[in-house]
Amino acid sequence: MAKLLYALTHIPQVILPLFNSLGNWTYVILFSLIFMETGLVVFPWLPGQSLIFVTSSFAALHGAEVKMSILVPGFFIAAVLGDTLNYLIGTRLIKWSWLKRRLAGPTMEKAQLFFSRYGLRAIIFGRFVPLIRTFVPLISGIAKYRFGRFMLGNVLGVAIWVVSGALAGYYLGSIPFVQAHFSTLLLGLVICGSLPAVFFNLIKRIRRHIIERNL
Repeated sequence: MAKLLYALTHIPQVILPLFNSLGNWTYVILFSLIFMETGLVVFPWLPGQSLIFVTSSFAALHGAEVKMSILVPGFFIAAVLGDTLNYLIGTRLIKWSWLKRRLAGPTMEKAQLFFSRYGLRAIIFGRFVPLIRTFVPLISGIAKYRFGRFMLGNVLGVAIWVVSGALAGYYLGSIPFVQAHFSTLLLGLVICGSLPAVFFNLIKRIRRHIIERNL
């Protein structure tokens, strides 16, 4: 318990030596997480923008060997490739006869109509919504959205997503007050970021309990 408490209250002192000891493997792990979160639909729970933000804030700390000049393009390439893979998976899935039969008719027509009207905006702005950013590329592939338009939205959305998250993290990480209270502020951000999910699950439990009582 004492070690856990120390780790939670001295996050930079624990994480930075780990990053530095791993060397280039640090980048491989970080970029793989972003690629998996965006490219493999079974991993929507992996950290995305929070990982970019926190890692970039670490890069601003004294003694960090992770470099923004590698992080930003690496995150960008990993996310673009992940979205592209997800799109291609969607184009393959729709060729399966059982899925084609299940989605045939009004469901597919509505999906294609949506992407014909809002596809570019959905791809760009969906990038900023957890879970949604994992499924939009897959659904756009299933809906046979034009690959050229998808890649345009993909590149633009990822560029804005990565640059905004990285710059915000690096800027906050460079503020002396933030550096002095880094662990406390980071834990606060994690807790605040978890509250919507906790609240949503609580509402679902209450709703299920009410429905079961009224059956």
